[in-house]
Amino acid sequence: MSVTFLGNPVELSGELPQQGQVAPSFTLCDHALADISPEQFEGKKLILNIFPSVDTPTCANSVRAFNELAENLENTVVLCVSADLPFALTRFVEKHDLKHVSIGSFFRSPTFALDHGVAISDTVLRGLAARAVIVLDEERTVLHSQLVAEIADEPHYQQAVAAVKGVSS
Repeated sequence: MSVTFLGNPVELSGELPQQGQVAPSFTLCDHALADISPEQFEGKKLILNIFPSVDTPTCANSVRAFNELAENLENTVVLCVSADLPFALTRFVEKHDLKHVSIGSFFRSPTFALDHGVAISDTVLRGLAARAVIVLDEERTVLHSQLVAEIADEPHYQQAVAAVKGVSS
């Protein structure tokens, strides 16, 4: 599978989980360097906002946009996931006073990006994740997934929100 970055092809490895599938399990690292897994969000819907790095404008925009949207989503956690170190993710969240998103770094989890179909496998971006949004229900079944075709573009936020709310967009 491939996407583009600034119009140039980027090859990905893995398969993006599709609607109706049970999402792969994962272990990420939170702001306190503790392991986090989907089991910690049991009984809640989970939006995985996956992106290359919070230090880029589009990624930063997506974290801020999901923070704003999450304020009005009941029983839902937005987990912003990248290869960034937890320190960088936490610094960004604190700097912008973002109270409605959680962060997860896959710097210690080399299979996360591959397991979720977003592993960039070529170009100077290899080792990072492509931009994707995966919405899971309370049992980790995929309600919605979007692999953003152009990494520099933002995801379709309203499709993710519609999936959480159980309405078609």
